[in-house]
Amino acid sequence: MAKRKTIRTIPRERAEVGEQDPQVRVQNFYEVTLRFTPEQAELEASRCIECPRPACTPGCPVGVDIKGFIAKIAANDLRGAYDVITQTNLLPAVCGRVCPQENQCEGACVVGNQLAPVAIGRLERFVGDTAIAQGWSNVPYIEPNGFKVGIVGSGPAGMACAADMAKAGCDVTVFEAFHLPGGVLRYGIPDFRLPNSVVDAEIRNLEKLGVKFVCNTLVGRLFTIEQMIEEMGFHAVFVGTGAGYPSFMGIPGDSLNGVLSANELLTRCNMMQAKDEGFDTPLPIGAKVAVIGAGNTAMDAMRVCKRLGAEEVHCIYRRSRNEAPARIEEVHHAEQEGIAFHWLTAPVAILDDGKGGVRGMRCIKMELGEPDASGRRKPVTVKGSEYEFACDLVVVAIGTNANPIIGQTSKIALDKRGYIATDADLATSLAGVYAGGDIVTGAATVIKAMGAGRTAARSMKKYLGLRDTETVYADPTPPEAALFGFDPAEHNFVRVKAV
Repeated sequence: MAKRKTIRTIPRERAEVGEQDPQVRVQNFYEVTLRFTPEQAELEASRCIECPRPACTPGCPVGVDIKGFIAKIAANDLRGAYDVITQTNLLPAVCGRVCPQENQCEGACVVGNQLAPVAIGRLERFVGDTAIAQGWSNVPYIEPNGFKVGIVGSGPAGMACAADMAKAGCDVTVFEAFHLPGGVLRYGIPDFRLPNSVVDAEIRNLEKLGVKFVCNTLVGRLFTIEQMIEEMGFHAVFVGTGAGYPSFMGIPGDSLNGVLSANELLTRCNMMQAKDEGFDTPLPIGAKVAVIGAGNTAMDAMRVCKRLGAEEVHCIYRRSRNEAPARIEEVHHAEQEGIAFHWLTAPVAILDDGKGGVRGMRCIKMELGEPDASGRRKPVTVKGSEYEFACDLVVVAIGTNANPIIGQTSKIALDKRGYIATDADLATSLAGVYAGGDIVTGAATVIKAMGAGRTAARSMKKYLGLRDTETVYADPTPPEAALFGFDPAEHNFVRVKAV
């Protein structure tokens, strides 16, 4: 019997992973962080101490069996590792790249109490990339059940829900407003963090499950949610449209030419291929760019501008580096690439060049006061500290709101912020209609959106009376509660239409 591993018996340092040189990568859109080699992956897998009660899995919003898949890597069984991961997560190559593991699974890793935590994200990416290279997929036997399910939005929440409903035997159709599926994975994240080829590969695996993608279809304009249920024959609908409606600051000058949202910048670059030769997608890039905000989207916008030819790129953020919501790795990469950071600085006006364009910003210095509702120290203005900052393009990356189309075109109930209101099961005010992801919670992470999609799928299966293999072994139903021997939860619903 092998001895139990402890902190003292495992490698103390993480396996090193390669990165593109900063001076080289600012000239291209290839991935910055390289994948593990098999030797690096095996070394890193050996750092897992195989906790009897792993804290990492509860830290994962979709509950991946992290201990299980790492053990498979350590045994050089990569196909087995892929099988373990895809029991709960069909997008390992995506999540391994963009999930904030430091706040989730790796943040809960026991090894991290004394050493650097196990690099769970990089190991997941290694398995996901291997699966893509080898053409692996897990397609179970699916018995059609006759139910039609519509998914609105092809982002991570919609993809996760679609996969679970397809596996349950439903006829699943995903409607996407853009001309390509993938949602925020495609339009919001640059290739140097998440290549579109990876998104394409994961979508192909969904298609192998029988999921159909219908693009160039804006639900709420071509047809409504109610029409999907009442006229188009869908027995259940999931809304996962995300929160892609950009916020602006409402300061003087923010409607000038030369002011755009990070969403618009990234969509034009990532999805509409403004970065590639031979495409006429308009995308103004100034010589001196100022990006307002310090989240992951702001980091992406700054680094994109650098690659598109901006001479200088500046980050304007009203709090300090410690309060920046972006991943530490993303801030570090931006600093390596020459982004100039102006911490504790807030814009108060965008200045007109006299021709309707931007010549600069008026900024004010800030200092940190007491913590606000978010737990971060509240920025307070420093009197008499205003100054002008020269720039010719301003990119606003201060957050997003719910796209209002669904709320405007259906009778679905919204909360006070304009997001879709749901109960704990993610059911909306419309019978048979469920919602999850950013359209319910506001902007969050890819993996949390996937977790919401899976939660909604469980609720939809219950609503449709489908046996859910994940919950079938719950406590048995008392005989007196059964009807003809069947659990009430397995009774099908019949839609009655009054004439």
